[in-house]
Amino acid sequence: MENKVASEFEERVVAINRVTKVVKGGRRFSFAALVVIGDKNGQVGFGTGKAGEVPEAIGKASRAAKKASHAMELKDGRTIPHEVIGKFGAAKVVMKPAAPGTGVIAGGAVRAILESVGVRDILTKCVGTRNPHNAVRATLDGLRQLRNNKKMGVTNE
Repeated sequence: MENKVASEFEERVVAINRVTKVVKGGRRFSFAALVVIGDKNGQVGFGTGKAGEVPEAIGKASRAAKKASHAMELKDGRTIPHEVIGKFGAAKVVMKPAAPGTGVIAGGAVRAILESVGVRDILTKCVGTRNPHNAVRATLDGLRQLRNNKKMGVTNE
């Protein structure tokens, strides 16, 4: 059953970084990976992993992302219900809902998160730092702040 669950998530590698540890005999290299997973239907998660080889690091990161995934609702299945600002560290991500056909106006790490969650029309701006780890966390912070009118008992009638 776990293979079925794993296959419905789309995995995206956001960043791979070579890290070095200086030891008595020289340098030890390992790789750190940042991975975003999503089912393009409101489920999204991110994870980090570190290992001696790139594929192992990506595997660790995707397992961590699956454990940390959570669900959210989209407006009309294509955009967010209202404007929101996500913050983490020095990173700020401003997200605004957009008209149908606009597309995902976002760069790098923010684009990876939004496309994985299933957003098709949105305007974003990254302010402060574009560090992929902080940008991913700031984007998720913004998505967690979203409130849907149906959930709150408010109707437009």
